[in-house]
Amino acid sequence: MLSTAFSYLFVTLIMSGTAHAWFRVACTNPLVQERVDPIVQPGVVPSQHVHTIHGASNFAPSATYDSVRASSCTSCEVTQDLSNYWFPKLYFHDKTANTYEEVANGGLLIYYQNRGDGDVSNGGTGLKAFPAGFRMISGNPALRTKKYTEGEGSQGELAERAIQWSCLRYTTNSSGYDGHGFPTTDCEAGFNARIHMPACWDGQNLDSPDHRSHMAFLSGLDNGDCPSDHPVYMMKLFYEVTWNVHDFASRWNVNDPTAWPFVYATGDPTGYSWHGDFFNGWDTTALQNAIDHCNNPNDQTGSGVTEACSYLTVQSATTANACKIDPIVNEPVGGQVLSKLPGCNPLQSGPGDATLYTDGNCPS
Repeated sequence: MLSTAFSYLFVTLIMSGTAHAWFRVACTNPLVQERVDPIVQPGVVPSQHVHTIHGASNFAPSATYDSVRASSCTSCEVTQDLSNYWFPKLYFHDKTANTYEEVANGGLLIYYQNRGDGDVSNGGTGLKAFPAGFRMISGNPALRTKKYTEGEGSQGELAERAIQWSCLRYTTNSSGYDGHGFPTTDCEAGFNARIHMPACWDGQNLDSPDHRSHMAFLSGLDNGDCPSDHPVYMMKLFYEVTWNVHDFASRWNVNDPTAWPFVYATGDPTGYSWHGDFFNGWDTTALQNAIDHCNNPNDQTGSGVTEACSYLTVQSATTANACKIDPIVNEPVGGQVLSKLPGCNPLQSGPGDATLYTDGNCPS
């Protein structure tokens, strides 16, 4: 199942024209799934909504660069990368019983892409590795609708366009392939959610109060230039997750465009709250060496073969999948039928931004 899901991811990238990423970090089974978020709610237990977390074993509510670098293992397959990556869980909402069940996925695939005018291949002086202590997010858990005209190019519009999906189908004659928010049909080969992370840094701040403003998107989202107030070109991360929504096809009317039954852990039935977090735990020297020396058009590193880069070590999926930690928050988040989404996350469809409640201010 996992290898099949990752093959769908790669095919999807080819279809979307973004397959020329020069290395990939595969993370199959999660490290842990729980309500912990050391970027948005550091030190808070529990945090607002459930995430699926991949990466370094020292993931914790008050994680630091030094603490994740001291991890004993990683659930991802590049050993020099002791970062953590996370995103909200997807649930099936049984509308008749008003219950929730987790939806399985094939893991997280992170593409480390050489993009932008700063890249050597585009005539620039070169990209920079993420510095120690760096972190960022893409997407907004409160968002419930599209706010910008597609393609107008402002940073707000780019941030909105960065959150995408594909409904993977068995034939190209079926409708519902690409969009924002959720699709309205069954996705026989998987519901594929994508996140473009910003690649332009202000050069000073490792984080910012909103965890976004120290970063900016490339002018063309997947390529282009950086704004003058964010002049440092960095590697561009691209996340993909494919959920097995077809497992539930017999339990809803797949021909009714209003009947889509899947929701994110944020209490989101629209799909616009899809987001991803990155907490840097790289060996920064190894990453910079990989950037400087492993994007070579004359060997396999120029084709995205991670194993061909001598500065990176790829461990087996079996070894990565053995890296697990116990959840800190004592609550069920999957593996059984739930009467509500974990935390205080009532369904909110918008169109205005959702209210993000905490356990202590949950409305009755």
